Amino acid sequence: MKAAIYSRKSKFTGKGESIENQIQLCMDYAKNVGIEDFLIYEDEGFSGSSTDRPKFKEMLKDAKDKKFDYLICYRLDRISRNVSDFSTLIEELNKLDISFISIKEQFDTSTPMGRAMMYISSVFAQLERETIAERIKDNMYELARTGRWLGGNPPVGFTSTKISYYDENMVERKMHKLEIDNDNIDKVKIIFDAYLELRSLSKLYKYLYNNDIRGVRDGRFSTSTVSKLLRSPAYVRANKDVIEYLQSKNFDVVGIPDNNHGILTYAKNSDTPIAAIAKHEGIIDADSWLKVQRLMDRNKDKAPRNQTSNKALLAGLIRCSKCKSNMRISFSETSSGSKKYYYICGTKKTLGVSVCDCKNIKADIAEEKVINEIKNTNVKLLINSYKQDKQDSNKDFKTIDNKLNLLNSNIKEKQNMINNLIVQLGKNTDSTASTYIINKIEELNKEIENLKQELEIVQSASTKVTNINLNLDIIIDNLNRFNAEIDTSDLDRKRFLLSNIIESIDYVSDYDKMIINYIGLKKN
Repeated sequence: MKAAIYSRKSKFTGKGESIENQIQLCMDYAKNVGIEDFLIYEDEGFSGSSTDRPKFKEMLKDAKDKKFDYLICYRLDRISRNVSDFSTLIEELNKLDISFISIKEQFDTSTPMGRAMMYISSVFAQLERETIAERIKDNMYELARTGRWLGGNPPVGFTSTKISYYDENMVERKMHKLEIDNDNIDKVKIIFDAYLELRSLSKLYKYLYNNDIRGVRDGRFSTSTVSKLLRSPAYVRANKDVIEYLQSKNFDVVGIPDNNHGILTYAKNSDTPIAAIAKHEGIIDADSWLKVQRLMDRNKDKAPRNQTSNKALLAGLIRCSKCKSNMRISFSETSSGSKKYYYICGTKKTLGVSVCDCKNIKADIAEEKVINEIKNTNVKLLINSYKQDKQDSNKDFKTIDNKLNLLNSNIKEKQNMINNLIVQLGKNTDSTASTYIINKIEELNKEIENLKQELEIVQSASTKVTNINLNLDIIIDNLNRFNAEIDTSDLDRKRFLLSNIIESIDYVSDYDKMIINYIGLKKN
């Protein structure tokens, strides 16, 4: 008898049973029931909400070819969290006379009771998943109702400020809100006005470039950043017409518009994104903002669909080393009518060779160069470099941890001193000493406030170091995975593998060279 062992894990993390542990536990179980021959199928980095997984598909094909008699997994949800998908698989296995065993739940479809209990468990697994999804959505609504800024880089023209508020239980809480950045807000108004006049993103980009209008930290605007800026409802003074427009774009809107405040969006990549009336003031009137949206909608509908996205393995990764603009996929038709795809500098494409003379490069050549460069990189040396970064970050963590302990200790000590002084003040309310005690309490309070501000900075650094350690473990695993899978993967899988190890690629056209910037690796 031969058994197939299937293992899956959604993320490359240290939590839960690893792929290796799942396989070992399944093998131990199988050997106890007399099975010694195994086929192993591993899908790591894939969700259980869909069966669109490479090794899962391969396992199904082998099942139809009768290459095994049993399918063993560690737990039911390793196969699928969807009842319909799970039921379909079990029915297919039954037709093929293949028994299914889940060792965690101790279910075996070779018995009627095992089949019944398995279906019941799969129903509860899906119920749990849907409950969690609903709870996450509810939490997003709660956040949206506060109109708070959740973090990250604020939109151009705004800064993020921490404010205090009291919740329904009168407990003081902290949150962030957007405030107008006077140094950059006029640029936003210029961009909206210029787009309405020029009616074209490419013309707007040229206008900004030729007039040397720059973004935050004096960086050049790109067409993509300008497009995101124009689309952002953070800038609009929201009224009912704005709400209706967003609802037509499938946004679930929270709050009441007052023709004054802007809008923030949450869960933008979900099926039902949320738009909420925010705490900050809008700066673009509703009529102008809506004119921009409708003009962009029309321009998008009129834009030709050249279907180059399915040819662009390096889209979003490769950039021009001269002007740092993203390189776009484009094509030209040969005399025979076939298409030749290549990457072209975005600045050159929009503004011409006089602004950037980066050479074009054929798409297949660029992609082959990148893949070969990664494959020919000494992975051991690269991993050692990552590990050195990790060791450095661990040293930093020890220093940060000591500083955190010292700051907390100092804060606690000064709070105890204040408590003692308050007791003394109660005993000396009418004496001249009371003035000294009050002044001393105020002085200690200022010192505590300064220590807390320093504590926030150190805690932020601690979080950053912790993330470095986590990310390096993931990246090391992804580097090994890239070499093992890249040659046999389809385009989507190749994109996935590249995106997990590469931050960006600089194309140095003068030397026909690709410089690969790996995620998390310090640049000397």
